[in-house]
Amino acid sequence: MGNKSSCCAYSSPPPERKAKEVPVYEEHLPEGNQSTNNIQHISERETTDGDADPSVDPSAATIFLERSKVENGVITRKRSQHQIAQQHGSSSISVTGLKKSSSCSTIYLDDSTVSQPNLKNTVKCVSLAIYYHIKNRQSERRLDIFDEKLHPLTRDPVPDEYDIHNPEHRQIYKFVRTLFNAAQLTAECAIITLVYLERLLTYAELDIAPCNWKRMVLGAILLASKVWDDQAVWNVDYCQILKDITVEDMNELERQFLELLQFNINVPSSVYAKYYFDLRTLAEANDLSFPTEPLSKERAQKLEAMSRVMQDKVTAEALKNGMKKWSSMDNISQGGPRRSIAILS
Repeated sequence: MGNKSSCCAYSSPPPERKAKEVPVYEEHLPEGNQSTNNIQHISERETTDGDADPSVDPSAATIFLERSKVENGVITRKRSQHQIAQQHGSSSISVTGLKKSSSCSTIYLDDSTVSQPNLKNTVKCVSLAIYYHIKNRQSERRLDIFDEKLHPLTRDPVPDEYDIHNPEHRQIYKFVRTLFNAAQLTAECAIITLVYLERLLTYAELDIAPCNWKRMVLGAILLASKVWDDQAVWNVDYCQILKDITVEDMNELERQFLELLQFNINVPSSVYAKYYFDLRTLAEANDLSFPTEPLSKERAQKLEAMSRVMQDKVTAEALKNGMKKWSSMDNISQGGPRRSIAILS
């Protein structure tokens, strides 16, 4: 302890060094020079050349929704079921294909929300978005790391025309569903996967094609599961699902995917919500709407419990900040749980 050459003897830096390390701000520099001391965070970077990135900018249109409207090079607007029903007229409306409407005795709703999406339908919609990316691609820009001929996923020989025929929606859905079921991934992870795919297309200037869609989707799922889930699936676990792929190949795929994304794995909540609702729009336009079920007593109590927890949280925060609540005191839970005032039959 008393040794002068120990590390504790110089634990405090000389005080005069603090005066020298004065940060130089950009407004004090001569015109044309920029400071490198204030590096902008990756989430605050602006797009260049006026190109809005849909995976970062919540106001930019998603790529898959725009490509789903392209048929033979012409943008088409698909009609909703409500517009089709109006065209048939009230006298010749058929029951087939129409939505169930709520009444005083029965309420129909689906169990998919932006915070808790339905897994099966979300995976179907994401697969449909990938299908339109492949079908209506604008060019054939590729990278070797995603080429299935150079990096096959199975030991079976890859056919010579592997890069010619577009895969069907069911084929894409089967591949994605197998990964999600085996790895027990969530529906939110599927939406993040689509965000990373479109970010890859924008940053690396690539296209999803028949020759590379499996490895691109695999890389996006691998990264999304690690970013979103608290207990992520390891790369070696994916090798148990795809038994013919090596861990080294998975590691290299993940590394290059991250580099192509410029290590920007941040997904704002506004972007996530935009992709969720655009997927619902895509589902409705392709008769893939989320199924609705009658509101039962158990589901109503569950929804009321979820809304009550959130309302109590907002009320407690408002009272803590000294804000007055100009509503009935029945909305504040005191003295035990509050009974439902709704009559459910």
